[in-house]
Amino acid sequence: MDTSARHNGVMQNLRLRVMRPADLDTVLRLNNEAAPAVNELDRDSLTQLRDMCDVALIAANRDGDIIAFLLSLAGGQDYDSENYRWFEQRRVRHQYIDRIVVAGPARGTGVGRAMYESVFERARERSATEVNAEVNLRPANPRSMAFHERLGFRQIGEQETKGNTVRVAMLSRAVDGVF
Repeated sequence: MDTSARHNGVMQNLRLRVMRPADLDTVLRLNNEAAPAVNELDRDSLTQLRDMCDVALIAANRDGDIIAFLLSLAGGQDYDSENYRWFEQRRVRHQYIDRIVVAGPARGTGVGRAMYESVFERARERSATEVNAEVNLRPANPRSMAFHERLGFRQIGEQETKGNTVRVAMLSRAVDGVF
């Protein structure tokens, strides 16, 4: 099946909704299968993170299977993340995307873009000026970097994290403008 046909089939049957407690086991599995692109979590840390987020979405297919999730939080939260704190130190009104995971078969179908559109909508509601995220440079995550570049994110810095075992590109995109 070509990408456009796959894209249309997934997007026509896509359902975005707020993440529920009953979703956490599946979200945790998807998250940990995506490592090292995202940090592994345990159930408690996932629950705490979700509770801090003002955007916690899942995408489900027509059968109700979770095919993607996204967690994003506003500035000013008491979140112990090196990357979140980096953006907080800039003192800009921002919306931070902590993580997005799209299951393999759903990649390239527009699911991630649809979820990011929801984050930008929330950022506009909050009068945030930018949306921020980071992508691993070491270990490299070229698929995520290309996705963010297609959406208009630009690199504004880099930092070493996790005791210099991971290097990330700090990305930002203005909230105003066409998505």
